[in-house]
Amino acid sequence: MRVSFPSLVVNLTVHGIGAAPRPLDPGEAGTWVSTDQFEQVLDAVVGRPNVCLTFDDGNASDLEIALPRLLERGLAAEFFVLAGLLGEPGRLDKDGVRELRRAGMAIGSHGWAHRDWRQLTDEEAAEELVDAHRVLSELAGHPVNRVAIPFGSYDRHVLRRLRRARVACAYTSDGGRARPASWLQARTSLRHDLDVGWVTRALASSPLKTRGRRLAARTVKRLRGSR
Repeated sequence: MRVSFPSLVVNLTVHGIGAAPRPLDPGEAGTWVSTDQFEQVLDAVVGRPNVCLTFDDGNASDLEIALPRLLERGLAAEFFVLAGLLGEPGRLDKDGVRELRRAGMAIGSHGWAHRDWRQLTDEEAAEELVDAHRVLSELAGHPVNRVAIPFGSYDRHVLRRLRRARVACAYTSDGGRARPASWLQARTSLRHDLDVGWVTRALASSPLKTRGRRLAARTVKRLRGSR
């Protein structure tokens, strides 16, 4: 029997769900959604093999709200965790990461301390791309070598660092669709004001003009950087 694979995928990113249990960073509230909004998205993606769900930041809502609702619908997701913030108020702790893994969810790295990877010192880069992977690999029980780039902030130097760190796949926040085998994967973040129309547009193919604009923006990011 011939198995068909989607030629393009939609990667959706969830940050926080429900009432925020901690003070949010500037701009973070824009990607925090209600439980009803989250369920609306899940119901829309059930049975769609071309949609991948990812979670950033390692918020406690990943375990408390997201996991049971994913399991109810037979959905899997990849959780990109901040290794250096484990156990802080409102965040996942080590047991939470282990529980996600036992439930069949994938674990990836969002780095150590939610820093802009374009601004790292060598010492910070070691924390973000070595120490974080080591901690999360121990918790997941397998090598963690997939990352979600904080703030979607990257340039050619960041990409070079990731390849040197033997990162197998890097997720961005560039929006739009991606080819399943691409090393750099674009994602679309859920927004605080999402509704049925937003979900429909996020899952649909973008107009040619929008795709061209996104391609140009990604090209600029890949090439920028004077260091």
